Amino acid sequence: MIRAMTISLVAASFAFSANVFAKGENKPVGISKGVMSVEVINHGKKAKITRNQNNKNTIKQDFAKTSRPCPPFCIQPMVLAPGVETIAELEVMDYLTKMANGDKTILVIDSRTPDWAKKGTIPGSINIPWTKLNASKADPIAIGDIMEDKFNVEGDDDDRDFSKAKTLVMFCNGMWCGQSPNNIKSLLKMGYPANKIKWYRGGMQDWEVLGLSTVPGK
Repeated sequence: MIRAMTISLVAASFAFSANVFAKGENKPVGISKGVMSVEVINHGKKAKITRNQNNKNTIKQDFAKTSRPCPPFCIQPMVLAPGVETIAELEVMDYLTKMANGDKTILVIDSRTPDWAKKGTIPGSINIPWTKLNASKADPIAIGDIMEDKFNVEGDDDDRDFSKAKTLVMFCNGMWCGQSPNNIKSLLKMGYPANKIKWYRGGMQDWEVLGLSTVPGK
């Protein structure tokens, strides 16, 4: 009698646990406590950043590889250069929110090559490939145009004025990617103020790991 009751209780316990587990399979996936989405402006249109709500979702194959050859895909340091702040996802979204609210002093930049950006990038960012800011690969006049038109830097190579320069939030494929570090180092050599450069080290690798929204890059 006691043995039968014990078996029944165990069975009931398993059934209860299975029922709870089933109900919890798709619990809401927020960005942070009390925040389910962030509204940004992506190429002039409103867009929302959320996390994938499927509790069984897994990372895209493009970011599943663990052992990319180094060089060139070497692990980047946490501090890239003196004065350049390393930030994470919530800080990136905070900058994007400020931009959506009308702050024109900020620019979030995807430093990857266009083929990567087209696969998916952070909503609200623009694609400026690392090759376009690298002195050994780009025409100095073209670099000057980007500095003036995109970054709000006045003057030319010999006499640049960074007093009104934008705060740049730069990222690429993640902690193994050298494209945004290359851009940042190039800008620093040109005199860009380190305190006006923010580096999202985790990049698309961490963005994808967290199931955050992406859009095709332009």
